[in-house]
Amino acid sequence: MATGNTGVRAGLGGHRLPQPVPAGEYENCPVTDVLRRVSDKWTLLLLTLLDRRPHRFNELHRAVDGISQRMLTRSLRTLESDGLVEREVFPTSPPSVEYRLTPLGVSLLEPLSALAGWAVGHHPEIAAARRRSARERV
Repeated sequence: MATGNTGVRAGLGGHRLPQPVPAGEYENCPVTDVLRRVSDKWTLLLLTLLDRRPHRFNELHRAVDGISQRMLTRSLRTLESDGLVEREVFPTSPPSVEYRLTPLGVSLLEPLSALAGWAVGHHPEIAAARRRSARERV
């Protein structure tokens, strides 16, 4: 984000946000980019499964209830293009493919784990606040 000091308290990562935040700057922010990726419907689940061990495509497909083959392929390709997952093709007949986390993917697990811990620990408070908010809107 921009480096201009606008007197706004430093936020995530110690960066100061300009006021107003330009739309283009927000859209190009690396934090926004990564959060969009990990908040995708299947990404966290796939990263968690691949953290345990490498998986073949059909193992992943069976392990994730409700994901279509097309969506699994698309999600894995996206994670691969981001450098978080690597794909290895084995010369069998028919060829089999195995997916594993890259070192970059493994390095993402610790901050995701911290976020998950925060979410689990604070979910009762968030749920209570949502209920209060819903009652106030009625």
